[in-house]
Amino acid sequence: MAQSNIEWTELTWNPVTGCNKISPGCKNCYAEVMTRRLKSMGIEKYSKGFKIRTHPDTLSTPFTWKKSKVVFVNSMSDLFHPEVSLDYIKAVFAVMNQTPQHTYQVLTKRSERLLEVANELSWTENIWMGVSVENEEYSYRINELARTPAKIKFLSIEPLIGAVKTVDLRNINWVIVGGESGHKARPLKKEWVDDIKIKCEEFRVPFFFKQWGKPKFNVNQNDPTIDAKHPDHAKGGCQLDGQIYRQVPVKAA
Repeated sequence: MAQSNIEWTELTWNPVTGCNKISPGCKNCYAEVMTRRLKSMGIEKYSKGFKIRTHPDTLSTPFTWKKSKVVFVNSMSDLFHPEVSLDYIKAVFAVMNQTPQHTYQVLTKRSERLLEVANELSWTENIWMGVSVENEEYSYRINELARTPAKIKFLSIEPLIGAVKTVDLRNINWVIVGGESGHKARPLKKEWVDDIKIKCEEFRVPFFFKQWGKPKFNVNQNDPTIDAKHPDHAKGGCQLDGQIYRQVPVKAA
């Protein structure tokens, strides 16, 4: 368990570590970079680098949290990676089922496998299921997520590296949008963000604009949230047309 600087969650829990790249959004994977750093620090959990590893010893961790938490599950991996057994996925879900005081946010790029096994999992209301979508080519993940029994379904359209025109938000409860950060970050265009925001307004889905990614991508160079000292600072700033959009589903409000 670790406190998180990600604006839409509180902490991270990683019962699985490691992954591999499957689409353009993975190109500058922060988890891979972080894994190299943690391995060099001698942390055993990351001693095998970015290879898939399950960590059954971490399954008891949520039972130790005294207060309700909002938890990003597997920030350093993908629970629905084909090398993670269905039995282990079920074990992770059992922990989430048994700790309803916490809200769990699970995010995958492997929507095909998610849909394949979804009916074998127990979807309590505290489990929020999301998919990552980086451009139009991967918008099919939205439809596959929508067909699962998850009670709360969300999209992480980050890093947004191209227009996403096919955004069917029926059966979707939340949308997060953000630009890529880091040394090799790819540009974010405002019209891509605007298109998604308009869709959210049309379907009355909460819209969360996380960040521009880098200051040079921000169309408003006077955005005060570019400043690291600003209370709502995000990488590259987070204002959109002079406003901050950090809407969340009602159950997280």
